[in-house]
Amino acid sequence: MSEIKNLKPECIWRNFDALTQVPRPSGHLEKVQQYLLDFAKKVGVEAFKDEAENIVMRKPATPGMENRKTVILQAHMDMVPQKEQTSTHNFETDPIQTYIDGDWVKAKGTTLGADDGLGVAAIMAVMEAKDLKHGPIEALITSDEETGMYGANNLPAGELTGEILLNLDTEQEGELIIGSAGGLDITATLDYQEAESDKDDIAVRITVKGLKGGHSGLEIGEGRGNANKMLVRIVREAIADDEARLASWHGGNMRNAIPREAEAVLTLPKENKADLMELVADYKETFNDEYKGIEDEIDVTVEDVELPAHVVPQEIQDNLVDAVYAAHNGVWRYIPSMPNIVETSSNLAIVDIDGGKAAVKILARSSSETKKDELATSLESCFNMAGMKVEFSGGYGGWDPNTDSELIKVMRRIYNELFNEEPTVQVVHAGLECSIILSKYPGLDICSFGPTLLSPHTPTERAYWPSATKFWDLLVKTLEETPVK
Repeated sequence: MSEIKNLKPECIWRNFDALTQVPRPSGHLEKVQQYLLDFAKKVGVEAFKDEAENIVMRKPATPGMENRKTVILQAHMDMVPQKEQTSTHNFETDPIQTYIDGDWVKAKGTTLGADDGLGVAAIMAVMEAKDLKHGPIEALITSDEETGMYGANNLPAGELTGEILLNLDTEQEGELIIGSAGGLDITATLDYQEAESDKDDIAVRITVKGLKGGHSGLEIGEGRGNANKMLVRIVREAIADDEARLASWHGGNMRNAIPREAEAVLTLPKENKADLMELVADYKETFNDEYKGIEDEIDVTVEDVELPAHVVPQEIQDNLVDAVYAAHNGVWRYIPSMPNIVETSSNLAIVDIDGGKAAVKILARSSSETKKDELATSLESCFNMAGMKVEFSGGYGGWDPNTDSELIKVMRRIYNELFNEEPTVQVVHAGLECSIILSKYPGLDICSFGPTLLSPHTPTERAYWPSATKFWDLLVKTLEETPVK
């Protein structure tokens, strides 16, 4: 028996434990979709998969609660597949290996999938429960939230009938979220004709690793290191001082995850290797000094590799490196009226240069549409100057706070009565599906809340298991006190 099955509340942790056994990385959801449909059939609730690959469940009101407003419980089924460099885990086939470390639930060498597996587990707990009091309930478990909010963006009109939406995808217990940032994917690409490498040169691979990474919305304001932005400093100087040539670059693998690792293969005259080694050692010391107190031990390594047959042509190489160096990464602006909350940011998430193709992928976020446009245009201009083709995709608007929400008033009162403390009501820089769903169903009253998670989108993701009890109690009481229609 898995350890986490013994945690409280049992209904959430038992279902979450079952989910960890079902592969569900973004883009590969067939197994978890079937699992959820089978689960619904087993517990006797209506369920179907819609044309956007979402799973929808419906449960009727308990006796005496038929006159209550219908509540939509919403979470996303996919998880971010991140793992430690030494891990052999296959997210498409292998279960997540969980364990308990004090008050935290963790995974062995991979993301835990509590984002948003705990939200899905809570929905499952409600759907199977026979002892809860509630009005009519719909569940919307969306597909591929982490890679473009596909399920929410393609949600069919008229599919839902609810008037209240409880989004279960927030990472801090005690917070009631009433607004979130919008986002935009920015992709810059360039095809080039490779040049032959100098046969008298040697080749090395430079790797930046050991960074924390993190969620590009929740943790972008913490000043964490970006492996691509660190690596470009070394590469640019090696080109300028050591006659280095860029052969390939691979850094980051998810738009919404701050890149933890990046590597580049360089060629250079063998007599310049000692200087390059000294350069790398100096930057390792510099990085650890610059990020002291934010990152742990940043590692920068050099290793000899076989000389590649081709390199990037010099002019294109210089333009690409300059563009990566110049592209903004991190916080662009804080909200003027709420200076502790990030308004606008960009995550230089992925750099891939190899085999005659170059691609840079960025996720820009903002709760201001005009500032998001400004940032996007700034990045477009940067990469245009390098001769790259820039495309925008996956855009979604921010979720504007409703400060007069009746739902929030009810939930604030319930929280205070349950726990004798006030919840925090605020907006977050992370992107939530609420804005997209609200654009399709504009009359919804919405709140997002959840248990406490740290470092989602990284292999150090962990869930504070005691917070799940308060999360569950608040959810149950909110369903019990749903307003009359």
